[in-house]
Amino acid sequence: MRAEVLPSVADTKPTEISVSFDDNRLASLVFGQYDENLAKVERRLGVVAHANGNHVTIKGPIEACEHARLVLANLAARARQGHVVTPGDVDGAIEEGALQGSLFPREADVTGIVFEQIRTRKKSLVRARNVAQDLYMRTLKREELVFAEGPAGTGKTWLAVGFAVSLLEQGVVERLILSRPAVEAGERLGFLPGDMRDKVDPYLRPIFDALNDFMDPRVVERGMQSGMIEVAPLAFMRGRTLTNACVLLDEAQNATTMQMKMFLTRLGEGSRMIITGDPTQTDLPPGQKSGLAEAIDLLSGLEGIGHVIFREGDVVRHDLVRRIVGAYEAAARNRAAAVTREGPQR
Repeated sequence: MRAEVLPSVADTKPTEISVSFDDNRLASLVFGQYDENLAKVERRLGVVAHANGNHVTIKGPIEACEHARLVLANLAARARQGHVVTPGDVDGAIEEGALQGSLFPREADVTGIVFEQIRTRKKSLVRARNVAQDLYMRTLKREELVFAEGPAGTGKTWLAVGFAVSLLEQGVVERLILSRPAVEAGERLGFLPGDMRDKVDPYLRPIFDALNDFMDPRVVERGMQSGMIEVAPLAFMRGRTLTNACVLLDEAQNATTMQMKMFLTRLGEGSRMIITGDPTQTDLPPGQKSGLAEAIDLLSGLEGIGHVIFREGDVVRHDLVRRIVGAYEAAARNRAAAVTREGPQR
């Protein structure tokens, strides 16, 4: 990939960068179907990109054009490694490019990977898509117990499952234990027909989906039959000591104080524990405190315990999800501000 900056009068005025790729096939992978990846770069960075064969011309403010060049360089490196370039990868490359832009001089070629990554046999390579995910993955590798809180769509659970699978495949742990509190989100599911597994499956389906993303379904089924993989409601954890395992508690905002204490004290020798949730979406009865919020307050400063917070801007599921989360958070801030202005009610 070659890049040429055409001269401009000043950095504050629009400039033009011409980028060339090795061949048309590589360019096509980077640009995306119907140039959708280029279109996303244009929208996110405020530039205009015109593709012609294996060349693309980028026009706009010089800093934005340089950022776009870094993004295309990262996407090209991913494509050369045989990975599909998705719109989500474009978002990640934009975040990564912003960080690289502060680390490398403008004339330097971007040849290294800045963001953290994990590998599994099925997924091969999974890279962080933003700074928060990068911090999360680094924390998972460093600490024995990690709390991750934040809104839906930030990749908290998905990355945790991928990390757990990578530990299992590397032989770091001998089994995976994945759990959720069995609390209904506004719907009563206790009268569903079937046995215990049929009744709890709706609660645990998101974990199964993530697990099947990182492992072949046949391997998952064999692992569950052998006990190497266990997916169970939180209540099933009582009275156990979990050794040589990676243990994940998802939707932890729905755990009570006693349930959270019970779960945390299951941690045994050679084990890792990951606890994810969104404190703003608790389904506990009114007036009952979330065990997740209390545990974070009590434990997040202890040695060996990591705490990562995801924000609205870290949503990677879909651009629309990010805007939805932002609208709800803005409404919550407005309500809090209104209460503060009005003062306590008499």
